[in-house]
Amino acid sequence: MRSNGRCILAGGGPGDLGLVTLRTKAAIEEADVLIYDYLCNPGLLQWAKAGAEVVYAGKQAGQHTLSQDEINRLLIDRSRAGKVVVRLKGGDPFVFGRGGEEAEALTEAGLPFEIVPGVTSAVAAPAYAGIPVTHRGYSSSFTVFTGHEDPGKGGSEVNYRALVESKSTLVMLMGMERLAEIVRSLQEAGAAPDTPVALVRWGTTGQQTTRVSDLAHVTEVAHGFTAPVVVVVGEVVRLREKLAWFEKRPLFGRRIVVTRTRKQAGGLSDRLRLLGADVLEIPTIRIIPPKNLMEFGELVRDAYQYDWVVFSSVNGVEAFFEMFLRLYDDLREIGNVRIAAIGPATAQRIRDYHLGVDLQPSEFVAEAVVRALQEQGSVENLKILVIRAEVSRDVLPKRLTALGAIVDEAAAYQTVPETDDPHGVLKRFREEGADIITFTSSSTVENFLNLQLPWPPGLRTVSIGPITSETMRKCGLRVDIQANQYDIDGLIEAIVDQFGHTG
Repeated sequence: MRSNGRCILAGGGPGDLGLVTLRTKAAIEEADVLIYDYLCNPGLLQWAKAGAEVVYAGKQAGQHTLSQDEINRLLIDRSRAGKVVVRLKGGDPFVFGRGGEEAEALTEAGLPFEIVPGVTSAVAAPAYAGIPVTHRGYSSSFTVFTGHEDPGKGGSEVNYRALVESKSTLVMLMGMERLAEIVRSLQEAGAAPDTPVALVRWGTTGQQTTRVSDLAHVTEVAHGFTAPVVVVVGEVVRLREKLAWFEKRPLFGRRIVVTRTRKQAGGLSDRLRLLGADVLEIPTIRIIPPKNLMEFGELVRDAYQYDWVVFSSVNGVEAFFEMFLRLYDDLREIGNVRIAAIGPATAQRIRDYHLGVDLQPSEFVAEAVVRALQEQGSVENLKILVIRAEVSRDVLPKRLTALGAIVDEAAAYQTVPETDDPHGVLKRFREEGADIITFTSSSTVENFLNLQLPWPPGLRTVSIGPITSETMRKCGLRVDIQANQYDIDGLIEAIVDQFGHTG
């Protein structure tokens, strides 16, 4: 047992999860206590281990969840209690993140700490807006300064004349409330009124918005623009017209709701974000063990006795092999049983365990499995084990039994409503709405409706396949788009085809 804990002050990056360092991810996975800021992407928390204490210490204008002194005390107290404490800060902890003050407090308390640098929005937000902070033809240096200084200092320490005379690209963080005053100071220091200025809000995320103006008119252009905003001043802003790339992605500007389980949402969400979408993860279901875990275990134990094992979902594959590897040390104990899978994702998850898939019908529904098995010969007297959810369609076992097969059903897991909303996504959905909502199973439809959320005007629905579509219609929902290929690839293709744009 540790006699002393330690604290890791880690940069959470500018917003895009793809810009988080491997060291920060490892720190989050190790953390006993995770204390995170307002500007941290909530998706970072998915890497926290089960049972970790998660504390929100966000600071917005006029709203401080915890004071800096309270945060310092929390870091010290939890570290002294022998915990691995991760203080997760947006961007880089030492770039206007008060990480230096927190490190000082830990030093004075005699506690060990580690600093994990992060990608700062000062560089990342301009880059995602198509603005290089340096360029041989425009600027050979850049200067980062804050527009929000310590109010206790009695005056600004920023030397605006030096900034202007440096001919550097100027990047300002945390200055929207004082923008007019700062622009005036730059002009009084000699900056030309026609100097280009860019405002990048929520840079590197699907919410990114960029406005371009010049010093003389930027305060007008900034009307209604609220933090977080990175302000870029300098000739490099002119390059945006040629170099803007992120905002040209096919789904940029589309807000898309993903309703899969928390564990499964990441893959779909990541791919949509790479296409430029602003993704709201509203997990409606959670996967838990079946009610009769002992019965499931017995069927898994005896799997080698069957002619076929049929997997209907990725969740079933994971539950089966988690149980199998608790019972056996060697996958070869599964014997000569043949394996069937519904859908390519299910088949791939089986292959991840280094097992072959003997049957994968081209259609991703239970009826197709029956037809494919019949094509291989009579199923009469074949012993077949179907791995499924506790509550699911019974088409497959009924039809196989009617054809003379001996069928056992192994309830591998339950789907239950997801009730937690630790990241405030439901609040954002209520306030901001969305453009598109995706449904990947019947249970996601039913449980989303059970949340009784308001239906935003113009919200379009996308279904993964006919079974899900049938449930949507039974529940009174319109099906705007149904994927032609009934898997995640098909779902994404349908979204891009119907809602994507170029340029």
